[in-house]
Amino acid sequence: MKNKKYWSGEVTRHSIALDLEEGVFTFNDPKKIAESLMRSAEESTRRKATPFQSAMSMLNFYINRAGKNLKTERKK
Repeated sequence: MKNKKYWSGEVTRHSIALDLEEGVFTFNDPKKIAESLMRSAEESTRRKATPFQSAMSMLNFYINRAGKNLKTERKK
């Protein structure tokens, strides 16, 4: 069987939008995740929107990418 190629996987592996802290989405504290995303967005020189918009975009991408596999408590 051929490997399927998904655009979202390519974005995850090769995106240069933000330099995220390693393991940012494995943190158990939502505030820590938000702070890390904001810090990454504020430090980025490659973003095309405001730091807040970039951070929210990355969070939204993660939630959508995880889809039905993201546990309810992780969505909160």
